[in-house]
Amino acid sequence: MTLRPDRTGFDEADGRLAISGMTIDRLAERVGSTPFFAYDRRFLTARVGLLRSILPRGIHLNYAVKANPMPAIVQHLAGLVDGFDVASAQEMRTALDTPIDAAHVGFAGPGKTDAELSQAVASGVTIELESRTESLRVAAAGERLGLRPRVAIRVNPDFRIKGSGMRMGGGPQPFGVDAEGVPALMADLAGLDLDLLGFHVFAGSQNLHAEILCEAQRRTVDLLLALGQRARVPIRYLNLGGGFGIPYFEGDAPLDLDPIGANLAELMERFIRPGMPDARVVIELGRYLIGEAGIYVTRILDRKASRGRTYLVVDGGLHHQLAASGNFGQVIRRNYPIALANRMGDPAEETLSVVGCLCTPLDLLGDHVPLPRAEIGDLVVIFQAGAYGPTASPTGFLGHPPAVEVLV
Repeated sequence: MTLRPDRTGFDEADGRLAISGMTIDRLAERVGSTPFFAYDRRFLTARVGLLRSILPRGIHLNYAVKANPMPAIVQHLAGLVDGFDVASAQEMRTALDTPIDAAHVGFAGPGKTDAELSQAVASGVTIELESRTESLRVAAAGERLGLRPRVAIRVNPDFRIKGSGMRMGGGPQPFGVDAEGVPALMADLAGLDLDLLGFHVFAGSQNLHAEILCEAQRRTVDLLLALGQRARVPIRYLNLGGGFGIPYFEGDAPLDLDPIGANLAELMERFIRPGMPDARVVIELGRYLIGEAGIYVTRILDRKASRGRTYLVVDGGLHHQLAASGNFGQVIRRNYPIALANRMGDPAEETLSVVGCLCTPLDLLGDHVPLPRAEIGDLVVIFQAGAYGPTASPTGFLGHPPAVEVLV
């Protein structure tokens, strides 16, 4: 499925947006109300297929559930990917409800509670240790349960990644163990009844620059090979992170996967396989798998003019789609791709702003957007809405109801 110039990968039928062959007005009737999120299962399947064609043999593909933990999506992806990465007990339960082997579920994140660690040990997932304290708590849970916990060390690398939307490695971080402190932690783990599998590095997210990602992968492999040489056990697990970005804004170019695939193939052949022949090598992706597969659909309730500016007031808002409002990581606010879903073929006639139903000036979904003449009842669609939608938004703000989610 190829992105069109407006950056959407969806079809049209008689001037109306269509998802998995169903027109938007029919889909709205099927859902029963607006606003709603719709995710295209064909797009998901195609995206995984694209990655499989590019990634070298021996690279395992994991889905980062935090990008979108909708159970139907996780179930669908369970038949396509090799494992899951989770960041809470709830995400872990969702992953364990699928056919994916618990051993191929990694549980990362700082501040895991004792209850979460006990659940993880009992489940047999791989716990990615964020500190020495956490290693002691995991060992205590294993001793109490009579089980040997599976663990990996999450490493905070000694380098930073430029061009990432969010940096999660390099410099001081609440995530992981500083690279220079990993050898001491491995020595401590030797005295605990823990099954140390290997390492996990996640340096940054939402990167559209292939050359930067390739450099990050090279430096990550160099770091992990050096740490592996100091381990007292064979390394059986290497999570190289992800960070693959998707284009959200005007001027963004889609990530070029070809050099990334070639770079990973070289790293596997020249360094990883000779140095760590038993390692299961993982690339962890969330947004790149699901982000472009989703849309947010909301209906126009009012059209109003104020001192020369026209506003479309819709029944959705930032309480469902915080990222599109510009209040989730944007330094300078820019519009997500936006359109009139039931009039895709009509030319733009006016420039106006799309605002949500919340009583706050922050609830701005589209600012000075060129659109066809819009009327009350028309459907507004925001693209690139598959990742970090409801679960990353203040869904309880002002008491408005949640948005429905459907996998089509």
